[in-house]
Amino acid sequence: MRIAKSGGWAMAATFAAVMASSAALASDRHADYYYPKPGTTETYKARAERLPEASRRSRIAFVTHVMNEMIRKNPYPPPYAIFAKGAEAEKMIIVGLTGDSYDTLYRMRALLAVLTAVARATPLFKEERVEDYFTFLDLCKMLGFELLTVSDGKKFAHQIKIE
Repeated sequence: MRIAKSGGWAMAATFAAVMASSAALASDRHADYYYPKPGTTETYKARAERLPEASRRSRIAFVTHVMNEMIRKNPYPPPYAIFAKGAEAEKMIIVGLTGDSYDTLYRMRALLAVLTAVARATPLFKEERVEDYFTFLDLCKMLGFELLTVSDGKKFAHQIKIE
């Protein structure tokens, strides 16, 4: 009898875990629209705090500015698109637009390193004197982004929950 009870609890726990992971996947309504279902995920514990003035409007303005700068300054199409989604634009999505540029975790991390270098040159990081400490993911936290998805737009997608 004891075995049956513990087996029942194990089955119930397994069922609950499967349902929870299914619910998490179902809640990502952008998967299979802007990018494939993420194959890898991680959580980043930001060193920065969210700015008091961070809002839906400021997040949308940020991605609009970044994309406009790429388009304005370069004589070629941008290598990736950045946009904000979610009811409060709290989800940042970066999708590669050319070839196989961001098709591995290593290439995606290299892109984030490049974006960190760009973020460190901003007046915000310089004024706060954090240009040698904060990363692009810290900038995302400061702006109020809670989730970043990076994808090659074909087969690879990686999500980072920003806490």
